[in-house]
Amino acid sequence: MTKKLVGYSLLTIVTSAVLAMAASAPGYHVIGSYKLGGDGGWDYLTVDTTARRLYISRGTHVMVVDADSGKSVGDIADTPGVHGIALAPELGKGFVSNGRENTVSIFDPKTLATSSKVKVGENPDAILFDPATQRVFTFNGKSQDSTAIDAIKGTVLGTIQLDGKPEFSVSDGKGEIFVNNEDKSELVAIDPAKLEVKAKWPLAPCESPSGLAMDRKNRRLFVGCENKMMAVVNADSGKVLATLPIGEGVDATAFDDDNGLAFASCGEGVLTVVREESADKFSVAETVTTQPGARTLALDSKTHNVFVVTAKFGPPPAATADQPRPRRSILPDSFVVLVAGK
Repeated sequence: MTKKLVGYSLLTIVTSAVLAMAASAPGYHVIGSYKLGGDGGWDYLTVDTTARRLYISRGTHVMVVDADSGKSVGDIADTPGVHGIALAPELGKGFVSNGRENTVSIFDPKTLATSSKVKVGENPDAILFDPATQRVFTFNGKSQDSTAIDAIKGTVLGTIQLDGKPEFSVSDGKGEIFVNNEDKSELVAIDPAKLEVKAKWPLAPCESPSGLAMDRKNRRLFVGCENKMMAVVNADSGKVLATLPIGEGVDATAFDDDNGLAFASCGEGVLTVVREESADKFSVAETVTTQPGARTLALDSKTHNVFVVTAKFGPPPAATADQPRPRRSILPDSFVVLVAGK
């Protein structure tokens, strides 16, 4: 075979491989945006797929918008230092973790009115409703523990010591909860009925884990790590099965049960999409360009769209002894929801 023919053969092979990869990609891209504006930063997002509402934490309040149009539905006020929103639709209740107040607000999802507040640990961050026990759990960064609340009565049931700074959490819906200890790069398994830690598993080579999502069918956990990787973990043994490259500055992850896709939203301005090819095989399917600062997400399991939020930024303020790495200022009225879909 001549060199020219060899060259054509190699080109054909490479081209075919590229076309095959493109054809197999899920095809996510930014399909829309909701310009919301307003002041303040943001943290967790939560979607009520049935009521078609998107909840967005905004520092001192929670914005609630229509998930399909982006139009304002209302606001949950008086949530100082809000981090997360958990929903218990079967109980007709919602719960908000107020980091600066060390409380949880209990609200009515229909009216968005707050009925009461419950005192919890210091700096409650992640929050979830566990349907198996009908309990709400806050994961408290400063006191390094978790507070359990009776979701029906709105009373504190107890505290679970975590001995680390908890980040995102997830329930398997069958009597087990998982949470990342960010400062120790470990995954903690919790018994929500006994209020006990069942196991602690190291996540190396994952560093500073934040986002956490779960494939409940195959018992796989998807962990977003600060060192630009997603770790896939066996939920029964704690074994790290795989690590996949993702963007920089990840905060949240999600898993789509119907499509077998995991997502990682990264502050550099990308959404990494990972395909679960089998219970033990995973690959990066595509990388979607979003916008710098879009580090947290919520998956709409009905439409399979992914919501991320961000804003435009100005220069950072001058560094101080208390804040050696100050955050960049947010430009007025630039806050936006981006919708990634097919």
